[in-house]
Amino acid sequence: MPGSLMTPELVRLEVDPPGDKHAVIGLMADLISATGRADRDGLEAGLLKREESFATGMPGGFAIPHCRTDAVHEAALGFLRLSEPVDFGSADGPADLIIGIAAPAGTDDQHLKLLAQLSRALIRPEFLADLRAAREPHEVSDLVMGVIEPEPSAQPAAGTSAGSATAGSSTADAPAGGSAAGAVAAESAAAGTDAAGTTEAGDAPVLLAITSCPTGIAHTYMAAESLENAAKDKGVELHVETQGSGGITPFTDEQIAAASALIIAADVNVSGRERFAGVPLVEHPVKRAISHGPQMIDEAVAASSDPSARRVPTASGSSESASGSGGQQSWPKRIQAAVMTGVSYMIPFVAAGGLLMALGFLIAGFDVAFVAQDVATGYSLTSLPDHMPYEAATGQTLTERSGLALYLGAVFFTVGDLGMGFLVAALSGYIAYGLAGRPGIAPGFIGGAVSVLVGAGFLGGLITGLLAGLVALWFTTLKPPRWLAGLMPVVIIPLLTTLVVGGLMLMFLGRPLASLMTALQDGLTGMSGSSAILLGVIIGLMMCFDLGGPVNKAAYLFATAGLSQGTEASFQIMAAVMAAGMVPPLAMALSTVVRRKLYTPVERENGTTAWLLGAAFITEGSIPFAAADPLRVIPSMMTGGAVTGALIMALGVGSQAPHGGIFVAFAISPIWGFILAILAGTVVAAAVVTLLKESSSRKQAVAA
Repeated sequence: MPGSLMTPELVRLEVDPPGDKHAVIGLMADLISATGRADRDGLEAGLLKREESFATGMPGGFAIPHCRTDAVHEAALGFLRLSEPVDFGSADGPADLIIGIAAPAGTDDQHLKLLAQLSRALIRPEFLADLRAAREPHEVSDLVMGVIEPEPSAQPAAGTSAGSATAGSSTADAPAGGSAAGAVAAESAAAGTDAAGTTEAGDAPVLLAITSCPTGIAHTYMAAESLENAAKDKGVELHVETQGSGGITPFTDEQIAAASALIIAADVNVSGRERFAGVPLVEHPVKRAISHGPQMIDEAVAASSDPSARRVPTASGSSESASGSGGQQSWPKRIQAAVMTGVSYMIPFVAAGGLLMALGFLIAGFDVAFVAQDVATGYSLTSLPDHMPYEAATGQTLTERSGLALYLGAVFFTVGDLGMGFLVAALSGYIAYGLAGRPGIAPGFIGGAVSVLVGAGFLGGLITGLLAGLVALWFTTLKPPRWLAGLMPVVIIPLLTTLVVGGLMLMFLGRPLASLMTALQDGLTGMSGSSAILLGVIIGLMMCFDLGGPVNKAAYLFATAGLSQGTEASFQIMAAVMAAGMVPPLAMALSTVVRRKLYTPVERENGTTAWLLGAAFITEGSIPFAAADPLRVIPSMMTGGAVTGALIMALGVGSQAPHGGIFVAFAISPIWGFILAILAGTVVAAAVVTLLKESSSRKQAVAA
């Protein structure tokens, strides 16, 4: 048996918080390392890294910063009860109970199972109440260790924290019908009713749930406990498979055969989805199961009797479809999520290709575009090119640079140009992937290539991606003979879907879409004066409307797709998108400096971070402010974004880089115009949001 995970030396009560959650995590590292169980700096780094990837604040006013790291020599639980709550990222509010879990990188299964028991106990309000009522450190350590290592002969009374920690915990391991939830379901059925409202005992649904979080230490088991408690309250039979660090106890064949619906509460890919082919599916992030367990049980019960409910795909390999889209989603939301998937996978191609092309221009000059391929393939470091001839508008001329500069620039430009060539195909392929999983990738990529061939551009890529995804998804719903099932995802579905999508593009859709793209490009190229400024205003409004959401991403996609055209108009649109997207975080950062009293300590801290986020073109840095006060923040940011977009177009600023903000200044010209437009928009947005907040503050003071 492992040593005691918590002792009174690892408990501190009524602690004055030294600052924000980062400071509290540092205090936790001090507490645990003082006992000799961990190296202080390594533990703090591990806890902070985990916090950055997934906020550990939980409903109920507690937080569980945790990590597994080589810096921990012996597993430990630290406990801080704060005199003032601190925000740990929970929508439910700040936390006053901080339970730090420090596990060695090689933590054995026994320790992990004990930590899982604690995680399950933390989901119970009565256990948290006991922790808040404790007067001495030893009371806290006794409570925690009583949950982790209960006395074998103890029979906890119903309603106590110890009893709550063990009730229902066998659900994941019990055979069908033998769990605590199953017993409740049997009693409910005997009474003639169940949670779904049915009156026949045989109609009671049997639910399965899989929970999994990135580290598999805490959230995995808290989600399981929340779902089990909700199922028990509703009289629904539930079996849970926790895919955590403490090992996996898989469902039995009998449990799977009896399943009416499957719940997946996970932030990582779960293994073994193919076991549940055709079973109605409800899927959400693990934190939703912790916060809204009863709602997820209700959704699963409803899905079990809904013929149109989302189901686990029957074709092997398509299980990843819509994996990030959540549970019961409408088709518009599923399509929107798929398009966002395509955009997110496309961005690395754009970033790598665009920045390499910009570096090529920087090193070799703008005329490298005319000779790049010949120079990159026809010369070498031992055979450098002289000034190369090319055809310009004024006739044949020579490149401005030669030698090593021209050769290296040509290599960079060529590699970047090849990367940009994948832009439409990647967009199309990963939209299809977002809808249908792996069977949609090949048809989507090939459809995108056909779009480029016929000149349909990114509009064609959007269409082929959606077509490929929907057609492949339809094929995955078929039930082929067993001898054919293995060929479906890797041969049959890609073959038939590619034939359908490619044929439609070449025979029917390609020419109309190409004409539309040509008209759009000609219109943009011919824009000047007031029409270009109006376009800049529209771009600025879109970039700041939802601060990284679908409208923002649509504007970004429009700009990055145009970069492959290499025209001045496309460079200006890219500059307008990037500059306007930088304004919201910079404006909020400025406002928090100018009028600090209008913001909470947490918001002022976010404002400090927003300076860097804004400079790097990460619009999402302003989301915490917009979430807290959308009616004042969003209109203010849109005003500043419109000013910036208009100035970019009026000053003729262009950007050959698709991302990076001020850090890709070498790819922006004229850089002074870019900076001026951002400064103007930032000042305007900051002034508007500050005035609106001050007005609101005065009204509240008068009302008080």
